[in-house]
Amino acid sequence: MSLRNLHEAQERSRRILLLVLAAMLSVSSFLALAVGPVPIGAGDIWAALWPSEDLSRDAQIVQQIRLPRLILGLCVGAVLGVCGAALQGLFRNPLADPGIIGVSSGAALAAGLVIVTGNTFASGFMEWAGNYALPLGAFAGSMIAIVSIYALSQRAGTTSGASLILAGIAINAMAGAALGYLTFLSSDNQLRQLTFWTLGSLGRITWDSLVPVAVLMTIAVALTLRKAAALNTYLLGEREAGHLGLNVERMKKTLIVLGALGVGSAVAVSGIIGFVGLAAPHIIRLFAGADHRIVLPGSALLGALLVMCADLIARTAAAPAELPIGVLTSALGGPFFLWLLGRYRRELF
Repeated sequence: MSLRNLHEAQERSRRILLLVLAAMLSVSSFLALAVGPVPIGAGDIWAALWPSEDLSRDAQIVQQIRLPRLILGLCVGAVLGVCGAALQGLFRNPLADPGIIGVSSGAALAAGLVIVTGNTFASGFMEWAGNYALPLGAFAGSMIAIVSIYALSQRAGTTSGASLILAGIAINAMAGAALGYLTFLSSDNQLRQLTFWTLGSLGRITWDSLVPVAVLMTIAVALTLRKAAALNTYLLGEREAGHLGLNVERMKKTLIVLGALGVGSAVAVSGIIGFVGLAAPHIIRLFAGADHRIVLPGSALLGALLVMCADLIARTAAAPAELPIGVLTSALGGPFFLWLLGRYRRELF
């Protein structure tokens, strides 16, 4: 087989992979609307999706509860998968995940500060920002975390894998301690909100709170996907990429801002959902290689699929109670992280 035929075969297999992921995501989306304490048939779901003045019980469940939850799960999973893949490419570290390196914890801490102290110390900001207060706070927290991590992990102009992980551990520890103190200070209502954020869940979402963060997450995913070719060039090395015409510093700053925007928006409405940004890119690379033109969209599709499947289990495994989705993803992602640590320990340390 010639090199050209081999390349064409690889391209076809990669496109097939994306089509398979899209088909699986479509099936999981349908199940998310159909399965629950109140089962809804396929015909009823289709009818419930259309606006009507006199909504049936099934239509109310679909339009007011399950559909916004579905859209949120798709957005959160996609943005965590894409941001995880982009951060791994940016830091050149296979363990760079928003949860592991402290980006999610920084966003959660800032969201906790908004919840507990916002009305007391920043009432003007809370009144001005309205529904955007939590996303803005989470974005600021994730931005501070990711910039700090990037600065601490630099060694002689390159990113140190050991420093990256250690910086993430330190930021996670400090954010956890601060969230614990906020829990001590919080009222009963604030405590329930903090518990929701630290465990992770897609519940309690409404259209009013969904729309602004869904727009932000969509922007973050779309703009990050456009950096696929730049990340491929960056894999050659910073100096080589610069010689090829890539503005390396601009790309770094852009990906840092987009990562903070995406992760901050996700954490603001779903809390901490760990390991999605770690697992999705690696699974895609196992099947499709390191080409970011496939890794980024594949990570978005697989991340959305993982979150939707985890949410489906969370809603049905202990019905009518609901398991925290962050607990499920951490239970599955922890062993995966240990496997990756064993596989890449020579490169990292």
